[in-house]
Amino acid sequence: MAGSAYEGFAGGDGENAAPRSMERESPGRRGRPGRSGREESGPEGVELGRVRPVHVRCGAGRSEDDAGPRSVGASGAPRRQPTRETAARTYPRALPVVPVRARGLTVEDSAGRRYLDCSSGSGALALGHNHPVVLEAIRRVLDSGAPLHAMGLTTPVEDAFVTELLRTLPPRLSAHARVRFCGPGGTDPLDTAVALARAATGRDPVVTVTGAHHRAAAEACCPAGAGEPPAGVLLEPVRGADGVLTVPDAWLRDLRRITAERSVPLIADETETGAGRTGAFWAVAHSGVTPDVLILSKAIGGSLPLAAVVHHDALDGREVLDDRLDGHRTGFPQHRAGASGAATFRGNQLALAAGAATLAHVREQRLAEHAATLGGRILSRLRDLAAEFACVAEVRGRGLMIGMELAPPYGALDGTPADADRPHTGSELAAAVQRECLHRGLIVDLTGPTGNVVRLLPPLIVTEEQTSAVLDRLADAVQAVDRRRDGHAPSHRAPVSH
Repeated sequence: MAGSAYEGFAGGDGENAAPRSMERESPGRRGRPGRSGREESGPEGVELGRVRPVHVRCGAGRSEDDAGPRSVGASGAPRRQPTRETAARTYPRALPVVPVRARGLTVEDSAGRRYLDCSSGSGALALGHNHPVVLEAIRRVLDSGAPLHAMGLTTPVEDAFVTELLRTLPPRLSAHARVRFCGPGGTDPLDTAVALARAATGRDPVVTVTGAHHRAAAEACCPAGAGEPPAGVLLEPVRGADGVLTVPDAWLRDLRRITAERSVPLIADETETGAGRTGAFWAVAHSGVTPDVLILSKAIGGSLPLAAVVHHDALDGREVLDDRLDGHRTGFPQHRAGASGAATFRGNQLALAAGAATLAHVREQRLAEHAATLGGRILSRLRDLAAEFACVAEVRGRGLMIGMELAPPYGALDGTPADADRPHTGSELAAAVQRECLHRGLIVDLTGPTGNVVRLLPPLIVTEEQTSAVLDRLADAVQAVDRRRDGHAPSHRAPVSH
């Protein structure tokens, strides 16, 4: 899907295309040949379009800073936040941005600066900020007078969401799927899936796949003839929090065969990878595997909190005699029904409406295929960065879920005199790249066990022109941070994982 994937942009301005309610800015980096429009430098070297500053009044004749402790203006928020909220909130420290408007890929802060947002709410914004189809779906519910909170009761909005969700599932699961809505908290769907597997099998241990991906590890998950198998095996097809690590397709197929042979439910956590993010609607589709349970959250709510567990009806206490998944009988022991997943705020009506609109738009506009195409282009460009800059150790990912791992160049470890002004660890390098990106009007996230992986999660509606702008700004940031200034390629070539 080339060109603009977002009809809400006015005039096709690329990475800085603005909604009609926002002024337009010129694309690209300052001084790049062949780019049109006027540009100016904002504070901290951020290259900005011509945007009116946002002035917030907090009372007649009083500035926001004079408004006292009850002021809710935007510009003073960064100063107030440390005194009001826990220090456990790390995002405001790493990304000192106070967003006041957003559309698609573009975020505008309280000072009028604009940024390209490649964090997408850690993957929750499949269609970017305030996509028209999402806003329209929310407005329809608000205008209808329907209840906003239905405590899990069946409503037309919920029925529409489930109908659309079933359309997107792998066919072998969709025909036998049961959907359980959970509370929107991060652990709620995980707890529900684990309780479901334990209740259905009558067993307790659940194995979580976090390490090496090879046959021996698959066998270790479900050992044959060595006592009772586990209640389930849980994995993420792409482990985002671990640094965007992709489970190999062949290994996943082996694991699916072994778990099916030994009547162990396979649970796929698609919290971050779902709804087209990896270049397939669900990441397990890359391997051709159909799991017994899918954990869904983030993108399925269309930017609002929503979580659900989809599972094969063989796990629901119903008798299923002849069903087969991936050619293997699902012979789960029939015990009690699984956990209800009850939670006060499950199935929020606005989130269900926004989620149904998002799933439908991703499916109808073939945005998963679009993500696969642009993701390949991003990986190719990052491969060039890895060859050019010594601090880029590895790039990897799938679709529009991409990680760039930073590590000290080999020269920093072989007796080269230390430079106190430069970062020396992978996490310091990644944090420095994130800061440099922010100075250039680009928001990126950090992940990995030590925070040494720069993660790109642009919305699925990102255009080719916007992708070029993101890559240009990221390349500038890496160049500014890279320790090697001798003009030569690094002594190693960083591998690229797909």
